[in-house]
Amino acid sequence: MDWIPLDDISQLETIRAKSFETPQIIFKHSTRCSISKMILNRLEKSTPPSGVDLYFLDLIQYRNISNQIATDYGVEHESPQVIVIKNGKAIYDASHSAVHMEDIAAQV
Repeated sequence: MDWIPLDDISQLETIRAKSFETPQIIFKHSTRCSISKMILNRLEKSTPPSGVDLYFLDLIQYRNISNQIATDYGVEHESPQVIVIKNGKAIYDASHSAVHMEDIAAQV
């Protein structure tokens, strides 16, 4: 999986702008949560859809970015969580055991 680290809040504007050209996917991961680790492993064993950017957010280290995502896209913070952004809007989000690559691919 070719994750793009999401570690600077200024990247959120880039993600929004790029979402008008190609879907952007953010995976919010808690390094302290066994469920989050299980979901990360599930995603990494899957084949991601082509033509998307995949961002990885360590929300323990960058909680401010997670909070800004919730504000910008009106998506309540959860962990683990995946958010698909297209045309400047969150078109899909799932958390915990509902996170499956097949469902993400169906949205893009």
